[in-house]
Amino acid sequence: MAKRSHSSGPGGSHRTLRVGEAIRRRLSEILTRGEIHDPDLTAMSITVGEVRVSPDLRVATAFILPLGGKDAEEALEALRRNKGEIRHQMGKALGIKHTPEMRFALDDTFDRMDATRRMFADERVQRDLHKDDTDSDEEK
Repeated sequence: MAKRSHSSGPGGSHRTLRVGEAIRRRLSEILTRGEIHDPDLTAMSITVGEVRVSPDLRVATAFILPLGGKDAEEALEALRRNKGEIRHQMGKALGIKHTPEMRFALDDTFDRMDATRRMFADERVQRDLHKDDTDSDEEK
């Protein structure tokens, strides 16, 4: 009988993706409702873009970005300072055997999108793209 893989590629298994999304939603609720009693966190509006969970479900890394991208390091520090309370809130809500250790990192998705846009706007790239378009039209 064939051996089954527990991972469906770089994105992870259905279970890790499902747990990650549940953590993302719950963390967003916790931050929006001000359930963590820390004035620094309460004063900030933080977006949780993605949560990646390790295959063994022991570690969850939340990728966050404060509104407007300001005070990012302060937001990370406040979240790290309160990770025990956040993990406790997660455990109550998720209903899984082991609540993952929470880690926090800055979400650089928007920076990468801006860099990609700048790259495609570069005249050399545009010239190459248009060259490829005219080559494919000539082949028809």
